[in-house]
Amino acid sequence: MSTELQELLDSNKRWALETETREPGFFSRLLKQQTPEYLWIGCADSRVPANELVNLLPGELFVHRNVANVVVHSDLNCLSVMQFAVDALKVKHIIVVGHSNCGGVKAALLDQRVGLVDNWLRHVQDVRNHHMEWLETLDERQRVNALCELNVLEQARNACQTTVVQDAWARGQEIVVHGWVYGLHNGLLEDLRITVGAPEQLASAFQKALSAVKKRYEAARVS
Repeated sequence: MSTELQELLDSNKRWALETETREPGFFSRLLKQQTPEYLWIGCADSRVPANELVNLLPGELFVHRNVANVVVHSDLNCLSVMQFAVDALKVKHIIVVGHSNCGGVKAALLDQRVGLVDNWLRHVQDVRNHHMEWLETLDERQRVNALCELNVLEQARNACQTTVVQDAWARGQEIVVHGWVYGLHNGLLEDLRITVGAPEQLASAFQKALSAVKKRYEAARVS
């Protein structure tokens, strides 16, 4: 085994010992603790550790991550996570979380070829193309983060339109979908104000959130 991997295993042993010393019975309780109220759908970027950002313990946040926090109806991995979270764990909130200066979003924006992931990022390019006219009105330095936020809104809308969420709403289950963005530069999460708890709320919530994003960037451009 490489020295680097052995260091990880050694660090794990120290963490487990320190955790159990600090909180006796922690791991025994953890066995019974898979009762999260939240499903976090975020980017796979290693700088965005979901539990740590919201200061929740293991078992309190159910997490799915992929490149550029994409939710598409053909991704059985994401849909399976959503179904388990909604149907089995009975989470009450699904939070789609993007982050500033996202490498995947930047590659999609600039048509940068990366490899196999280019095919995945076509979903983000669809978002770019849909909003291209507005994006081109912004300063080039603003466009990546603006697209990061637009992508969150579009993926949150996609989450609302999945059969998993639609079926939950149809049977009266409480599920609210949100869109957030995380600032790598300051460590803060920002609510993008797309909050949807029923099918009839989706269109207006999306338009209000989209208008708010555009107004904020336009105000920054003027100032």
